[in-house]
Amino acid sequence: MTNKTNRTVLKPSTDRLYQVLLAPIVSEKATFIADKREQVLFKVTPTATKPEVKAAVEMIFKVQVESVQMLVQKGKKKRSGKVTGRRSDVKKAFVSLAPGQEINFSAEAK
Repeated sequence: MTNKTNRTVLKPSTDRLYQVLLAPIVSEKATFIADKREQVLFKVTPTATKPEVKAAVEMIFKVQVESVQMLVQKGKKKRSGKVTGRRSDVKKAFVSLAPGQEINFSAEAK
């Protein structure tokens, strides 16, 4: 007899959704991905999940999100003389927008 667990989807609070997205990533690579694949890159909190990122982008920017892919970029090891250190890890979210949707960061800043 198989025991199936019932998973309930909890809707995150609006306060949590405002804290999930830290900053948009605006670089040459991010611009290329935005033009070619209609994706937008965001720097997110290390504890963020895909449903939270999707809900946050839809709530803040009023756009329709198709999917979210996430990755953790490991921090580099750096050295200054005898002292070695390490930069902190960064979690990034690649957000795929629905066809016809776009987020313009230069217009949002005005």
